[in-house]
Amino acid sequence: MGRILVTGALGQIGAELVPALRERHGADNVIASGWRRREVASVTDGGPFEIVDCTLPGDIEAAVEKHGIETIYHMPAFLSVLGEAQPEAAWALNLGGYANALEAARRHGCAVFFPSSIGAFGPGTPLRHTPQDTIQRPNTIYGVSKVAGELLGDYYHARFGLDTRGLRLPGLISHVAPPGGGTTDYAVHIFYEALREGRYTCFLRPDSRLDMMYMPDAVAAIIDLMAADPAKLSHRNAFNVTAMSVTPEEIAAEIRNHIPGFAIDYEVDPLRQAIADSWPDSMDDSAARAEWGWRPRYDLATMTAEMIGTLRRKLNLA
Repeated sequence: MGRILVTGALGQIGAELVPALRERHGADNVIASGWRRREVASVTDGGPFEIVDCTLPGDIEAAVEKHGIETIYHMPAFLSVLGEAQPEAAWALNLGGYANALEAARRHGCAVFFPSSIGAFGPGTPLRHTPQDTIQRPNTIYGVSKVAGELLGDYYHARFGLDTRGLRLPGLISHVAPPGGGTTDYAVHIFYEALREGRYTCFLRPDSRLDMMYMPDAVAAIIDLMAADPAKLSHRNAFNVTAMSVTPEEIAAEIRNHIPGFAIDYEVDPLRQAIADSWPDSMDDSAARAEWGWRPRYDLATMTAEMIGTLRRKLNLA
């Protein structure tokens, strides 16, 4: 795979993707980057770091040239709720930044990974067992930019032979980095508040069913897809992947197996609820399973046990 550039490396995914890549490929071969430097120990302490503003056309190319990059993992994004507050900035980063990455990759022959999302679907998409190939008419700027990114990746592969690959990731749950303004953020906050306060107020309805994934599974999916034999990939941008389809009430019930007195109540946020209602209840990830052997390791029970155990130590509550 050669040397790797991870853009947006200080975000929720990058904080766990970068160390996993460094463990596999060697610390000096994985260059993390962000538009500014802030200390995220798992990223900034373990290897090279560059300042790269993806919205500036020359920044990614300069990093690619400086380090002899062969693969770009392009991770920056305004998430769904934050994007609705700043749609122009979201479009400039989510699609404009990716277009800059693709152009740098085209000129230097790099492979590119792009993270799409369940947000790429919309109200007209089948909600249950959402097919790999289906209608995509999202009603958020985040979703629109993700669909456009999928199409742009396909175009660069078809037009220029670029090795572009991507995943439609579900809501991600992590104990390493805080969430960044997404509709599924409740599924991270709930664990912190369960341990700190013994209760949580959720901004979605108790029956809001969405696909979720524990971050170690997401990182493994990203790495495994990029290592897959390209001859076996009928799809590229982007594969449905999922691990569990859950509601806030189901997560709360599982938490009670570890914290019996945990209580949850609900103050529904209309914006986030409307976004959640436009997304699938569950995705069909059979294409990923067939084409490159995708299999999740964590379900709701195993994820909850690990989240609570790890956060107890992190918050000095053990």
